[in-house]
Amino acid sequence: MSKNKSKGKRLSGGELTRRIANLFNASPKEIMNYRQVSAAIGITSELDNQRVAAILGNLSGEDFLTAVGNGKYKLNSLGTLAVGKFERRSNGKNSFIPEDGGNPLFVAERNSMHAMDGDKVKVQILAKRKGRTPEAEVIEIIERKRHTFVCILEIGKRHAFAVTDSKILANDIFIPKNKLKGAKDGQKVVVEITEWMEKANNPEGEVIDVLGAPGENQTEMHAILANFGLPYKYPEKVEKATEKIPVEITAEDIKSREDFRQVPTFTVDPKDAKDFDDALSICKLKNGNWEIGIHIADVTHYVKPGSVIDEEAYSRATSVYLVDRTVPMLPEKLSNGLCSLRQNEDKLCFSTVVELTDDAEVKNYRIVRTVIHSDRRFSYDEAQQIIETGEGDLKDEILTLNRLAKILRKKRFKNGAINFDRNEAKVEVDENGKPLKIFYAESKDSNKLIEEFMLLANRLVAEHIGKVGKTKKAKTFVYRIHDLPIPEKLSNFAEFIRRFGYKLKDKGNDAEISKSINDLLDTVQGKKEQNMIETLAIRSMAKAVYSTQNVGHYGLAFTHYTHFTSPIRRYPDMMVHRLLERYLSGGRSVNEQQTEEACKHCSNMESLAVSAERASIKYKQVEFMADKVGMIFDGVISGVTEWGLYVELGDMACEGMVPIRDLVDDYYEYDEKTYSLIGTRKKHRYRLGDPLTIKVVKANLERKQLDFSLVE
Repeated sequence: MSKNKSKGKRLSGGELTRRIANLFNASPKEIMNYRQVSAAIGITSELDNQRVAAILGNLSGEDFLTAVGNGKYKLNSLGTLAVGKFERRSNGKNSFIPEDGGNPLFVAERNSMHAMDGDKVKVQILAKRKGRTPEAEVIEIIERKRHTFVCILEIGKRHAFAVTDSKILANDIFIPKNKLKGAKDGQKVVVEITEWMEKANNPEGEVIDVLGAPGENQTEMHAILANFGLPYKYPEKVEKATEKIPVEITAEDIKSREDFRQVPTFTVDPKDAKDFDDALSICKLKNGNWEIGIHIADVTHYVKPGSVIDEEAYSRATSVYLVDRTVPMLPEKLSNGLCSLRQNEDKLCFSTVVELTDDAEVKNYRIVRTVIHSDRRFSYDEAQQIIETGEGDLKDEILTLNRLAKILRKKRFKNGAINFDRNEAKVEVDENGKPLKIFYAESKDSNKLIEEFMLLANRLVAEHIGKVGKTKKAKTFVYRIHDLPIPEKLSNFAEFIRRFGYKLKDKGNDAEISKSINDLLDTVQGKKEQNMIETLAIRSMAKAVYSTQNVGHYGLAFTHYTHFTSPIRRYPDMMVHRLLERYLSGGRSVNEQQTEEACKHCSNMESLAVSAERASIKYKQVEFMADKVGMIFDGVISGVTEWGLYVELGDMACEGMVPIRDLVDDYYEYDEKTYSLIGTRKKHRYRLGDPLTIKVVKANLERKQLDFSLVE
């Protein structure tokens, strides 16, 4: 047993108890009396020996220790073994998440074996002390997850260290001189940890990529992607495989497809888009109804299962849209070329062709492979101008589709869909990535036109596979699901908004709750608390994910919904296309478990992509404000936490924080029930939605953080 000497100042009762508990946890099979325990932890005085004896008795009373006669004790349990995932945090609050779904356990750094975030580990569950969080000790690292970090390199005469600002690693990484990959002092690099010896203070790693000088746009955008484990370049083998794909559409390709090349067809996308997933066609039928073609790029015609291109697409699972670039799921030749439904080019599609009445009632539909020819590529602004003026190319087609889309939208909300039309922050940058303007993008009729027909196609495809009789089981399929609101969160949200004078029905049937949410969202339009209430409403909802288990889409009020319309940028859509092809030709159901695993992977990657996109916007917001330090702006409180106030600067779509330590007129405490800070003496309250005037104090690009101070 290792001795833990305690010279000088007498140990407190709490510290003495902690050392005794650690001793028994470290030696679960040992049987010891109070003198053996004292010797093991370095206690020498008789008075302290008696304190140890008393603490042993207390720990036995807590059932932490078991008395085995003659004043001897042992750990009450030799410890249960468990397997699960290790979660590392730079503040030392590490956790173990059991595989069997049990409660998380705390893992002290001394008991971690230097396991890294995401590692699969085996632990021994330590004996629990009364009133303490259950603890575990890592005894084996079963499977190491690949660990990479974005770091700043510091090269000395004899060695180099990579300094990271990670939330999951507090230690710098030692880099041998022969593992620098040509990186220079001060550069931003991607480092992979190669080992972490048990007695070493720092892990050892190697540079696997050099990003460049900190602060340069290319460096920082690649750093954001690398921080989330997302790729920023294509493997050479994938590029080579892409080059071998034939460009020409052959007569054989067209032979089995419906030909829509003579039907008026167009695309509507953002003005800077290059990958056009979808196109619309419209013609009037002899019976007076409308035939709407919702044409989707036939990506799976080019990307075959098991190919290197397909494997890379699955690994990425989604395109990532940063403020100044798209990091595509598919190589550019496919995403912007072969598959993109570009103007004046014949293209292969997988289409949902719908017959609608003049009242937008679905009379019939078919899901078929087609060939199309886009007559016009519109930006959203161009299409919006036609809608507003009634003049322009294909005006009759666009105006008819807009009228039908509005009817479809109205029916959807009547059926209980929730109107989460939040304006999103957009960043306008120059050719070097410098932010010129930050604004909230408004969703207009042209956006809603396209959205409504994509929703229609996604719903019909999901119903086509999933809607079967009670006696017949639906085949395995990929659904986009959105579960019911979380009751506890919805109830808390309803209670919170009552303080602002609003009401929300948080109990009842789904339609009643949806209507109540929509009424609330309509009521807060234009109010100072609009953004805050919309944000909290979204947080009370479940997250939309991919799954084979269809529970419907609550937010859209659809019993069946999938993602069929964006296979250039979403892998689940490619999965849906392949399943459709299989089932339309009479194929058997695929393996449900494997499909569900793919769904979970795609959901996880989507979440990472969204986080990276938000991080890039935050970086550009801070960069945009960097030359405005010292300037004064009006804003509103957009968030309240125990460490300070988040303030949003209105139309500038930038957010920063006023630290609680800077509120010097009183001592403020956080009230989590009212999302507010309250002064203990003067009772002044800072609440979500309150207007404030602030001064920009600091713009920290490395942390993507704006610091504000209050202006009286």
